[in-house]
Amino acid sequence: MAGSDSQDNPLPVNVVPMVDVIFCLCVFFLASFRSRKEESHFDTWLPKERGEGRAAVTVPLGEWRVVLGWNQETGAIARRFRQRDLADAGALERVLREARDDLRSRNLPPEPLILDAEAGLPWAAALEVVDMGRGLGIEALEFAQGPR
Repeated sequence: MAGSDSQDNPLPVNVVPMVDVIFCLCVFFLASFRSRKEESHFDTWLPKERGEGRAAVTVPLGEWRVVLGWNQETGAIARRFRQRDLADAGALERVLREARDDLRSRNLPPEPLILDAEAGLPWAAALEVVDMGRGLGIEALEFAQGPR
């Protein structure tokens, strides 16, 4: 009988609002959930007194800046790499080769070669350093801009 349902259940319960409330509570708790930082990292206990990583961290690396100076009176070119004054282009090439080999032995990425040249320097001297860097396999070359 179709009409007998109201006699068996005197108070009809509508479950649609209850499902909506439960759904909203689930969305709220999922949106407010945050994982702890400790749960997202793995703890490792590696020896600190040996290995390649220790030497690479403790040794400060300087930039590869080649400073070229020009004396117009004598026509001499002054070359400097880091803190060393160099006599000629051959000495500069040896120092650059040593620095490149040192980085390769430590498995570090190559540093860019920064060319800092005085105003009035002959272009041939600057191009000599550029060619020297390319010959040594240094791909990144930057030019420093001095005061105007």
